[in-house]
Amino acid sequence: MQNLTSTQLNQSTLEGSVKGIGDLMKQAQQVSQQMQQAQEELAKVEITGESGAGLVKIVINGKHEARRVEIDPDLFSGNSVEERQVLEDLIAAAFNNAVHRLEAEHKDKMGGLAAGFGIPSDFKLPF
Repeated sequence: MQNLTSTQLNQSTLEGSVKGIGDLMKQAQQVSQQMQQAQEELAKVEITGESGAGLVKIVINGKHEARRVEIDPDLFSGNSVEERQVLEDLIAAAFNNAVHRLEAEHKDKMGGLAAGFGIPSDFKLPF
């Protein structure tokens, strides 16, 4: 059995620590690349929100930009102020529905990456 000196043990421990840090840095770089790719994919995602049992639909992208609004033609049967206000409320509700769905998609996509580091799924990531 070989007797190691204190200096040899310290050098071995240091080499192991440096290798561990190097591996950690590689892993962090890989996760960073995966997160960048996930963000790019999310920016291209289109989510449809709807309200009024599908009478009003709005499509937004991953940047929270409205892409399209679809309004059922039956909603234009009259021109009263009340009908216009209902239509505006339905559009707002559809947009909010789409935003909530997008946030859920974002959480699912990014949460999987964070889980690899032991970060809680409800932790608010800065992106």
